[in-house]
Amino acid sequence: MIGTLDMVVLDCADPRGLARFYGELLGGEIVGFDEDWAEVALPFTDQRPLLAFQQVEDYRAPEWPGQLVPQQSHLDVKVEDLDDGEAAVLAIGATATGSATETFRVYLDPAGHPFCLIRPND
Repeated sequence: MIGTLDMVVLDCADPRGLARFYGELLGGEIVGFDEDWAEVALPFTDQRPLLAFQQVEDYRAPEWPGQLVPQQSHLDVKVEDLDDGEAAVLAIGATATGSATETFRVYLDPAGHPFCLIRPND
């Protein structure tokens, strides 16, 4: 092993807003921010890795499923029940893409990054 994962960073226009979204989605806590950066500590990680958000001038949201602006990365989030999970993420600002199978569903966070809700056995 060369190292350990310290943080995952997502580009966006509004770091604090996106940190609030992922903090609520994953049960994390915003542990640091300034006008162009925010960090969320996740409850299952003992503070590392952090999920971080950096402001990018002229940010362009990824297109999904198109690739004119590639998705670059995405997160899979395990949930016990896809219907309950969907209701919860929509309530905090996610957008449903309509792409789904019996085992996963794809959404966009408030900045346009795709993420998936997946069943626990996936």
